[in-house]
Amino acid sequence: MAMQGETKMGSKNVGRRSFLVGIGAMAVSGCVATPRQAPVVSVAPVPAPAAKPTPAVPPMYYAMPHERFPIPAVDVTQLDERFWRTEVDYPTDEKPGTLIVDTPGKYLYHVKPGGRATRYGIGVGRDGFSWAGRAIMAYRRKWPRWTPPDSMVARQPELEPYSIANGGMDPGMKNPLGARALYIHKDGKDTLYRVHGTPEAWSIGKAVSSGCIRLVNQDVIHLHDEVRDGSPIVVIPDPAMKHLLVG
Repeated sequence: MAMQGETKMGSKNVGRRSFLVGIGAMAVSGCVATPRQAPVVSVAPVPAPAAKPTPAVPPMYYAMPHERFPIPAVDVTQLDERFWRTEVDYPTDEKPGTLIVDTPGKYLYHVKPGGRATRYGIGVGRDGFSWAGRAIMAYRRKWPRWTPPDSMVARQPELEPYSIANGGMDPGMKNPLGARALYIHKDGKDTLYRVHGTPEAWSIGKAVSSGCIRLVNQDVIHLHDEVRDGSPIVVIPDPAMKHLLVG
């Protein structure tokens, strides 16, 4: 009887322990739940804006290695395409062969027959505003010497080595007149006004600090070969620079 009672008691104890273990397990599993992870949202990377393609250099602006002083290709990333040399419709009463300098628009037109013209982009400096009106393109020079006027030398003494008395600056890529220069005369006198070349493509379409009317060297060479000595030239002034006009 005692053993039977112990068996019953043991069964009760085992049952109690199992019950407590089960409760404990339920309690543990209820308090320490596995944390839910927030869903990972994948965000596609925003693509960087596409780089503007570098324009191809047109043949007219290729390097000119066979010039007296080799000329590099024009950096067309510095020359807005609207200032590239081109043929345009240009109805005008001026006769073919006339040069028209549109100072406000930053263009030079060489009038052709049939209402057409070759248009060149230009840069304009202070000296480019100092004369306006009608004159003639008296003569042209390849790889000209630069002789700053005495008045300029007086303002900038560092130019004394290149003064008229000292024979001017030798031609070359550092010469301010570039590869070609066209000399403008009125009533038989030099206006000191020049149309000339420059290697500084960035200055085309702008009002730069000094100089007359500048074209990239490839364009001024083209113009030099197209124009004829004695051709008329008409210079349209920029109204904003009217106070600089001297004649």
